[in-house]
Amino acid sequence: MKVTEGAIKWAPWIPHDPTKNVKQLAFLMYTGQEALYGGAAGGGKSDALLMAALQYTDVPGYSALLLRRTYPELAKSDGLIPRSIEWLNGKGPDWHETKKLWQFPSGARLEFGHLMRTNDMYRYQSAEYNFIGFDELTTFEEDQYRYMFSRLRRLESSDVPLRMRAGSNPGGIGHDWVSQRFLVEGPASGRLFIPANLDDNPFLDKESYEHSLNELDPTTRRQLRYGDWNARRRGAMFQRSWFPIVAEPPEKVDRRIRFWDLASTEPGRRNKNPDWTVGALVSLWNGVWYIEDIVRLQQSPGKVEAMVSKVAKQDGMTSIRMEQEPGASGVAVIDSYATRVLVGHDFKGVPMRGDKLIRAKPLASAAELGKVRLVSAPWNNTFVDELESVPGNHDDQMDAVSAAMSVIRPSTGFYDFHQGTESVMADLELLEAERRERQIGQVRGRVETKQYAMTEIF
Repeated sequence: MKVTEGAIKWAPWIPHDPTKNVKQLAFLMYTGQEALYGGAAGGGKSDALLMAALQYTDVPGYSALLLRRTYPELAKSDGLIPRSIEWLNGKGPDWHETKKLWQFPSGARLEFGHLMRTNDMYRYQSAEYNFIGFDELTTFEEDQYRYMFSRLRRLESSDVPLRMRAGSNPGGIGHDWVSQRFLVEGPASGRLFIPANLDDNPFLDKESYEHSLNELDPTTRRQLRYGDWNARRRGAMFQRSWFPIVAEPPEKVDRRIRFWDLASTEPGRRNKNPDWTVGALVSLWNGVWYIEDIVRLQQSPGKVEAMVSKVAKQDGMTSIRMEQEPGASGVAVIDSYATRVLVGHDFKGVPMRGDKLIRAKPLASAAELGKVRLVSAPWNNTFVDELESVPGNHDDQMDAVSAAMSVIRPSTGFYDFHQGTESVMADLELLEAERRERQIGQVRGRVETKQYAMTEIF
C-alpha cells in the first residue's frame, strides 16, 4: 500500500477528524492510482470521496472532478453538491453555480459532473484532472470508467499524485465489472479495495439507519448492510451454490471440447451491449463435468477469428466445435474457419436445434446433482452471474457450455440434441412429473408425521 510520507495530506475545508474513521483514513493516505471505498451503506463513502477530492486544493493548478451518473443525484439533499456547500460556503472558496465548480484561493478547482448517457464521457475529452472520483460506481458503465483514465494528467514537475477514486455499494448495473475489477483482479493489479460498513462510521445514527435497512428484501439488505458482493438473487434455473470451484482440472479426461458460440458485433450506438462470442472449454471425467475455461469477447469478425486461432494454439490438440447457423451463410462461415483459421485442427461445425433453455437443462440438472466443477479463474464470477440471471439479457456462456456437453454426449442420461425438440420436451415433462410426485410424497410424509404426533398427545 502506498501512503504519503509523514502526516496525512489535509485541507482546512474538511470538517471531519480523519482519525475517528480508520477506513476513511486509509483511503485518504493511499497514494496509488486506483482505489474503491465502501461496500455497505452508511460507511461514509460520499464523505470519503469529497475529503479525498479536497486534499490538494491548496496546490495551485490542482483540478478535481466528482461524478454521479445523473445530475439530480448530485443535487439531492444528501448529494455531493449540497454537502460541499455545507462544508465550504463562506470559508474562502467561491462557488460557480453555472459551471458547478468551486474555485479555491490557490487557483485549484473542484468540479461536479455526470455521465447520464454513455457518450457523455466524451464531453470531457479535452479536460485534465489530477483527481477523478466516482460516487456509486456500480451505476456507471465500465467503458465510462475506463475512458476517464485518459483525463488523469499532471505537469512533469508536479508532486500531486494522479488518483482515480470511487465509492460504491454492491448491486446495480455495474456490479459484475466492479466486483471483477476490484475484488477479483484488484490485489494482483494494484487496485485497492477498502471495505467499510455502518459500524465504521462514527458520525451516523446507526440504530435508526439499521432500522431502515431492515425493511429491505434479504438480498438487498445483505448488500447494503454488510457490503456482501456475493449476495445475489437466486436464479430461476441455476444457483451459485451448485458450482464448486477446483484448483485444477483432472489430468485424465474422457473427452475435452472447446465449443465456440459466435457473435460478430462490437458495442455501438445502436447496440451498446450486443451478444458475446464465447469459447467454452469443457471436459468430462468419471461422471463429473469440468468447465475449464471461458473466453468471451464483443468484437468484429476479424478480431473474433484472431482470438479463435490464438486459443486453438493454446489448447493444443483439443477438439474444436462451433455452432453452425442455418442456411448457406452458416455453411460458409464453418468452411472459412476450416480452410483458413483452424487448418490442422480437429474442427467441425455443429447445427444446434431447439430452444436454448431446453438445451441448458442437462447443465442445470448436472449442476444441481453436484456433477459440475469450475476451474478457478477470473471468469468464474461472470459465468455464474450470467447463469443466475437466466433468462436474462445474455445467455452466451450458458449456450456454449451446454453445446459442448451435447457434443461430448456421454451415456449418462444427457440428451442428444440432434434428435429434435419434441422428444427432449417429452423427457423433460416426464422428469418434472416425477419431481412433483416426489414433492407430494414428501409433503404427505410430513402430514402423516404430524398426525401421529397429535395422536400421541391426545
